Amino acid sequence: MGRGKIEIKKIENMTRRQVTYSKRRTGIMKKARELTVLCDAEVSLIMFSCTGKLTEYTSPSTTPKKVYDQYQRVTRINLWKSHYEKLQESLKQQKEVNMKLHKEIGQRTGKESLDGVSFEKLHGLEQDLDGLLKVVRERKYRVIATQTETSKKKLKNKQEAHKRLVREIEARSEVAYYGGDFESIMAMSNGGAHLFSYHLQPNPQEVEAHGACDFHLAQLS
Repeated sequence: MGRGKIEIKKIENMTRRQVTYSKRRTGIMKKARELTVLCDAEVSLIMFSCTGKLTEYTSPSTTPKKVYDQYQRVTRINLWKSHYEKLQESLKQQKEVNMKLHKEIGQRTGKESLDGVSFEKLHGLEQDLDGLLKVVRERKYRVIATQTETSKKKLKNKQEAHKRLVREIEARSEVAYYGGDFESIMAMSNGGAHLFSYHLQPNPQEVEAHGACDFHLAQLS
């Protein structure tokens, strides 16, 4: 018993439609390769599924462009004309949008004249500029606040360093009241990281001896 004849019409069930397309696509691709090998034919095949998935095949001895150019010569149909016209129209629209934006930027920056601009457009332009001015002003205040805070931190660090240095100097000055000899004091001074003023405490015996010598000298004179 032979296989029943299949009615050629659109398959409504989406799953069955995809399965049928997948099976027949494999068969068409196989036939295209067989034609290329058996008949030395230049074959170019393009298929799109209902979901937009592309399947293509081009014989190894040719390129898609070569096939399309040959097709155009034989059929006298320009495959690129409609596509080129669409690109030209899109380019024209983009140029118009670019010119319009360039003019609006010039009006906002004062490079373009506002003559002939309607009241509604002027009002909208004014509102846009007010909004931009608000954004710039808020940004300026944030920058000022950040710089002020940074300056305060630097000043505080300098003040703390100054206080530490003053405490260090005071501590070293207290140690400098030393009753030793001159060589010991110079050794301490040369060995330290800073140079300080040392207040030497006088020796009472030396003061008394010097006083006695001054007294005898006065009597002799």
